[in-house]
Amino acid sequence: MKIPLAWLQLRKEKIRLLIALAGISFADILMFMQLGFRDALFDSAVTPHKGLNGDIFLLSPKTNSIIAPKGFARRRLYQALAVEGVESAYPVYVNFAPWKDPVKRTTRNIMIIAINPHDPILTFPGVAKNQQALKQENTVLFDELSRSEFGPIASQFKAGKTVFSEVSAHRVKVEGLFKLGTSFGADGNIITSDLTYAKIFPSLDPTLISIGVIKIKPGADPNLVIASIKEKLNMGDVKIFSRQEFIDYEIFYWQSSTAIGFIFTLGTVMGFIVGIVIVYQILYTDIANHLPEYATLKAMGYSNLYLLNIVFQEALILACLGYLPGLGLTLLLYSNTAAATGLPIMMTLARALSVLVLTVVMCCLSGSIAANRLRSADPADIF
Repeated sequence: MKIPLAWLQLRKEKIRLLIALAGISFADILMFMQLGFRDALFDSAVTPHKGLNGDIFLLSPKTNSIIAPKGFARRRLYQALAVEGVESAYPVYVNFAPWKDPVKRTTRNIMIIAINPHDPILTFPGVAKNQQALKQENTVLFDELSRSEFGPIASQFKAGKTVFSEVSAHRVKVEGLFKLGTSFGADGNIITSDLTYAKIFPSLDPTLISIGVIKIKPGADPNLVIASIKEKLNMGDVKIFSRQEFIDYEIFYWQSSTAIGFIFTLGTVMGFIVGIVIVYQILYTDIANHLPEYATLKAMGYSNLYLLNIVFQEALILACLGYLPGLGLTLLLYSNTAAATGLPIMMTLARALSVLVLTVVMCCLSGSIAANRLRSADPADIF
């Protein structure tokens, strides 16, 4: 068996090895957290989209994201009903308004989703069993995953208490709970009827809607129906999306039109660079300290390739050993972050493998840079 020189060299200086592993773990945690926040941004941003029970969606061309929707004429939605293959069409209203904490009396903007209570359009958990309550005026369903700054609404409701609050100074009653969750654009959510929505926003034109949701008939081709709707409407006041296009449109906005996506990507790159610097310092110091030994091996006839192989073995060992504690600590941080913020941040296999590959590449790059010192080692100069 070959002598494991790479492992023996690393193990000899235990303190330095622990410092190296801590540095790699820190770089991995930084990359994990940045990628986790970025993916949580995208996942939370499209959670409302995934909860809409439809196949085709209409938006105003001025709408870049549903957190800032612009209205378009409701008649466009009904015109789409005349297209072959369309089964039903539903309007959805989205807006933000200040919600008053009934206990502390403070206000905070909350996202309002309004529908016709008869429309089977929302699939969020809890909506179906409580939707009939929205037929009463001035009633809302409250998202129990909203941030605590909106007040103890969910706990009071579950305790059997009658919960009243105000939305834009309009008194409403909580008649049920549902689950949607927070995002980078909305800290909390409520669902109400289109009639109550009109009372909350009396100055808005009731003929303008935020989202048009279309269900197609079983067996109909969505692409053909979309093409027919575009031909039927043939106007620049509405955009038409398939379900996946609707989701991708929202992600593209957060990825390209805001600084948040760029910041998280930059944070990942910075973590990668920090890891390269740390591993380089460790490997370079190790090579410098053992330069006479390497020179002796050269004098004995070992090639530069053999010596470089030792350095890369050290880099791979550091990558694997540093990755494991970084992964473990990240799982703990993900759990605490999700509990504190309500964001859907969790470990995925794809992300775990991506960071593992980045860690190996990071350590190998450091090894290749540090190995320049080894290539120049001449036994005659050292002895």
